[in-house]
Amino acid sequence: MQILTPHVYWAQRHGEIFLRVELSDATNVDIRLLEDNTLQFRAQGHGAKGDNQYEFSLEFLEPVKPEIHQKSTQRQVDIKIKKREERWWQRLTLRQKKPVFLGPDFDRWLDESDAEMELQAKEKINKISVESRVRKDPYLGLKKGYLFMYNLVQFLGFSWIFVNMTVRLFILGQDSFYDTFHTAADMMYFCQMMAVLEVINPLLGLVKTKFFPVMIQVAGRNVILFVIFGSLEEMQNKAVVFFVFYLWSTIEIFRYPFYMLACIDTEWKLLTWLRYSLWIPLYPLGVVAEAVAVIQSLPIFDETRLFSIPLPSVLGRSFSFSYTLQLYLVLMFLGLFINFRHLYKQRRRRYRSRKKKVQ
Repeated sequence: MQILTPHVYWAQRHGEIFLRVELSDATNVDIRLLEDNTLQFRAQGHGAKGDNQYEFSLEFLEPVKPEIHQKSTQRQVDIKIKKREERWWQRLTLRQKKPVFLGPDFDRWLDESDAEMELQAKEKINKISVESRVRKDPYLGLKKGYLFMYNLVQFLGFSWIFVNMTVRLFILGQDSFYDTFHTAADMMYFCQMMAVLEVINPLLGLVKTKFFPVMIQVAGRNVILFVIFGSLEEMQNKAVVFFVFYLWSTIEIFRYPFYMLACIDTEWKLLTWLRYSLWIPLYPLGVVAEAVAVIQSLPIFDETRLFSIPLPSVLGRSFSFSYTLQLYLVLMFLGLFINFRHLYKQRRRRYRSRKKKVQ
């Protein structure tokens, strides 16, 4: 029996290769993928030269997955092979010269741009299908509305502090360092009391943020604001207040609008980059400024005995609050490590997912 080559027609998508073998009533179909990335086809059937055994081989341009899907009908044999990497091939075979039996399958043929549009349409349909199967939260709109308003209020509050301090810095110069507390403390009190909601939101399931890093940041700031600055008048006229408030507000005027826009499924690339990059220098500087404030307050607490714990006369007069603050200094830098690691993971996760989308 004479061995002949059938007519083979091909088409591609970004992730798949389609072959159509013109062989009717095919039997004993044997399709193999060899180690050198070559597809071998053998079958008995009725082709261009009548009933004969037909065979062909194709060495693909790039690696493909070993799984081969084939379907035989009365008119033809359809073969589908998945590419190992999803990208567009310039041709089917490794050799530039096309085999004489190979031609384009115009029934399936698409150019690269049309294939991309088809792929995007399929992804959109799949997304809609998944979303339709997921049970929608009836309070989702209310939750997003609350989070949007919260982030908007915080953004406006910290923006007021930032602009006020910046304008005073340009007008008064270094003199503005020493009255920052009296000009911005009321708004900072308001913003930091509102920030307690950021600890509650993860507990209620309103946001996916981890509870512990948020609690460290909010509690740490409130210790500095209410205990160090708020309770000691001697600290309120020190330049360190300016640096603490300015670093806090600089971070937040980018963080809160990022979350605010996320509530309405909107993203500004520059704002996203600032949100995930500015904290790298500013967060450690903020902790250093807070540590300076704590160190400067130690002798004042020793002198005034404020918040000291009275002790029996046998043990001494009292337990100074400054000892607690010295322990707090150690915990502050431990919290810096925990939060820095948390923020770094967020940044890496964010830009890793973006790279995958681009690829």
